[in-house]
Amino acid sequence: MTARKLIGLTGSIGMGKSTTAAMFRDAGIPVYDADAAVHDLYDQGGAAVGPVGEAFPGVVRDGRVDREALRQRVLGQPDELKRLNAIVHPLVGQDRGKFFKHVDEIGADLVVLDIPLLFETGGHANVDVVVVVSAPPEMQRERVLARPGMTPDRFDAILAQQMADAEKRARAHYVVDTGQGLEHARGQVAAIIADLRRTEV
Repeated sequence: MTARKLIGLTGSIGMGKSTTAAMFRDAGIPVYDADAAVHDLYDQGGAAVGPVGEAFPGVVRDGRVDREALRQRVLGQPDELKRLNAIVHPLVGQDRGKFFKHVDEIGADLVVLDIPLLFETGGHANVDVVVVVSAPPEMQRERVLARPGMTPDRFDAILAQQMADAEKRARAHYVVDTGQGLEHARGQVAAIIADLRRTEV
């Protein structure tokens, strides 16, 4: 059996990363979604609710972490963000361990780790290849500002915490361009899968 290849999937906000992850999933590739794991940790009964509530009083409402209230607390506050990450990252790691146990059981040859801040957190060192999802900046801005509650200032603050798209693309093994329509992106995903299955990384 060939060795399993880990694909790190990343991209700045509004680039279409979740849509691209779904394309890998549709092709039968197991996808670990770090954002979804955090959502579960913050929800009622989630393992992060207690420790996050202790560290950031007032952000837990109705037994779940109010993500918006928490975001307001850490946005533009590097020390607070570091404190939050110190709580959440180990819990995500435990969840990822369960995912890999399942992957081992089914014997998958390719696995996608969908991680928004892959480069920023050093996660690229733990994968075999990096796929960056990209789109033209004007399309990115339009997509993000269409989200409920999003403002230009908040968008700029989020971008300031993320590596520039051009740098991500320069460091990627593969780039999926979602700016040319879904079918074009789907074709790129299929080509990446085929390429990885015939090459040694």
